[in-house]
Amino acid sequence: MALLLALLAGCSAVRFAYNQAPDLAFWWLDRYVDFDDAQEVRARAAIADWFRWHRGTQLADYATLLAKARAEVSEPVTPAQMCRWADDISTRLDAAVDHALPPLADAVRALSPQQLDHLARKYEKNLKEYRKDFLQPDMEERREAQFKRVLDRAEMLYGRLSDTQRERMAQWSAASPFDPEMWFTERQHRQQDALAALRRLSAEHAGQDEAQHVLKRLYDEMMHSPREAHRVYQERLWQYNCGLAAQVHNMTTPDQRAHAAKRLKGWEDDMRALAAQPR
Repeated sequence: MALLLALLAGCSAVRFAYNQAPDLAFWWLDRYVDFDDAQEVRARAAIADWFRWHRGTQLADYATLLAKARAEVSEPVTPAQMCRWADDISTRLDAAVDHALPPLADAVRALSPQQLDHLARKYEKNLKEYRKDFLQPDMEERREAQFKRVLDRAEMLYGRLSDTQRERMAQWSAASPFDPEMWFTERQHRQQDALAALRRLSAEHAGQDEAQHVLKRLYDEMMHSPREAHRVYQERLWQYNCGLAAQVHNMTTPDQRAHAAKRLKGWEDDMRALAAQPR
């Protein structure tokens, strides 16, 4: 799911990326659990089934959502509007995850202790990569990396920003409540929670319904942490980012908003073309 969203958000050749996504999704999952031959066959079939459902039922809706965004992009926006857009996207992500739960439950029930050990090592590697990308020892370097991430997302939609606009964005980025240390700790907790749950499902030979329930709980806790301090932080960061998105949009020029409308129209056309392709 994360891979698919990254492809759709960041790739200029969306149609090509989406058509390759089933193979890429399998490769991504295999790096985490190292499927055996029998599991590979089932995993590839389940991924193919999910993409058939997604292409047939979701892409046209994405196109409609993009058309709505394109109609609004020329006007100023409020933080509340940006939060509503984020909620709309979250709702669609929830639907995609819900549809993936039954085959995912089958897959995790079949994982061996050795594969769960492989997953634990992959998690450790991810934490090291996170430290490298987000927890640079030099605080100025850390702030610059954070600003670059925000700038890249903005310029993906609006095109190149002026030096003055970049300076304003740098100020807003510096004021963000984003705390990479807190996120790192939360990631550790999530990984530990997931490993403990998967090991228990494997040891107890859990049934399909229980496995789905556990996976749904893990997903819900990823979206809304069970740890109160982090949940409060998540909400504060969410509200700040809605405001940041509105500030960035409202400082853009008519030409930049036209660029955004053109980009949204391109993605909308991609969604409609992909939905119309044979499944």
